[in-house]
Amino acid sequence: MAAVWTFALARLAGVLVLGLILGLFIGPVWVGVLVAFGLYVVWQLRNLYMLDRWLRLRSQLDPPGVGGIWGEVIAQVVRLHRRKQYHKQRLAQLFRELRRSTAALPDGVIMLGRHHEILWFNRRAANLLGLRRPSDVGLRIDNLIRAPEFVRYLKAADFAAPVVIRPPAATETYLSLQMVPYGAGQSLLLARDVTRERRLEAMRKDFVANASHELRTPLTVISGYLDTLAEDSGLDPAWTGPIRDMRSQARRMNAIIADLLELSRLEATEEEAGYEPIDVPAMLARLQRDGRARAQRRHEVTLELDANDGLYGAPQEIESAFTNLLDNALKYTPVDGRVQLRWRVDAGGAHFSVADNGIGIPAEHLPRLTERFYRVDSGRSRSQGGSGLGLAIVKHVLQRHGGRLEIESVEGKGSTFSCHFPAHRLCAASVRTDTVDAQPDRM
Repeated sequence: MAAVWTFALARLAGVLVLGLILGLFIGPVWVGVLVAFGLYVVWQLRNLYMLDRWLRLRSQLDPPGVGGIWGEVIAQVVRLHRRKQYHKQRLAQLFRELRRSTAALPDGVIMLGRHHEILWFNRRAANLLGLRRPSDVGLRIDNLIRAPEFVRYLKAADFAAPVVIRPPAATETYLSLQMVPYGAGQSLLLARDVTRERRLEAMRKDFVANASHELRTPLTVISGYLDTLAEDSGLDPAWTGPIRDMRSQARRMNAIIADLLELSRLEATEEEAGYEPIDVPAMLARLQRDGRARAQRRHEVTLELDANDGLYGAPQEIESAFTNLLDNALKYTPVDGRVQLRWRVDAGGAHFSVADNGIGIPAEHLPRLTERFYRVDSGRSRSQGGSGLGLAIVKHVLQRHGGRLEIESVEGKGSTFSCHFPAHRLCAASVRTDTVDAQPDRM
């Protein structure tokens, strides 16, 4: 590049020399210099014109054959153009491969912009959601998918778990939708047909519910005969131990069936729980007394009330959830351990927690604790008489009340189970008292 500029400066010096010589022959020196510079400028303008014309018609014309600094500029432009063409072809190839790969996916993929407007979607998404190209490109996704669950999902902006909807055009189809944010405010919407999984889940739930109902009657009969035999004074003493064990196992089976029926009822009820006022402080005081009685002074059961407010919801379901959490704490807390019940209210809603200093739970088991029949230590759970359904019931009760369950545990130090309820479920103490006072006397 330096040699080119040296040559250009030498050429300019040569033009000056020729102008001086020309001026010596034709008259005043400045006239010769002016003529030489004029010819030099015309030549430069010609080169500039050829460069401009080639840049505008680059796809039709070959690069102009000029030398010097202009030739170097044209060579630089040609190299930049070739590099640009290479990257452009490479990007086009990558985009074609991306489109082919997403088109081959069994799930629908929709690219959304900053305001959830549709930028692109594959063929599977069009089939699942009834999208049309190009009329739907640029439209907001919530204007095309109007399922209330999906609209709430977008507003909540919590995309950790997918949402399941039923498209209005296909009443027998279930779709799982999940947002995956990426880039500067953009996101991918993944759509998957989960109809088969939902049907299998429904069949499983129906089977469990029906089997539980069918088993309840024969177990009641067996328990009745065992109770009669246990009270028979003429029973051979050798049978006392076996009958006692059979009665214990019958009671355990009855508890499991009761939990299964309760869980089946909760799973079959998709609508939100009602808004009946619940006196939570009184309920917790009663649970504390029951916990102390069951503990038989082996555990310290304390209650900390930071608020007198209650909840709007289903009283039996809330009491069932709180009782299950207390039972778990009592079962897995050693003798002379401590179990603390706490109720508090803040701007985010209401919070109930059960903390213990028991055996704790390993971290790898925490995500699966709310699965039905899941046990951290199956031998210990069976010896304690647990059914493995208590936390699943708690999870479904909280979901019906718009709440969530939070579990914190350190192995060997204890666990804390917290129920978080939204602010709109709060029932002020004054409102609850007025509601109770307004009820008619049923005596």
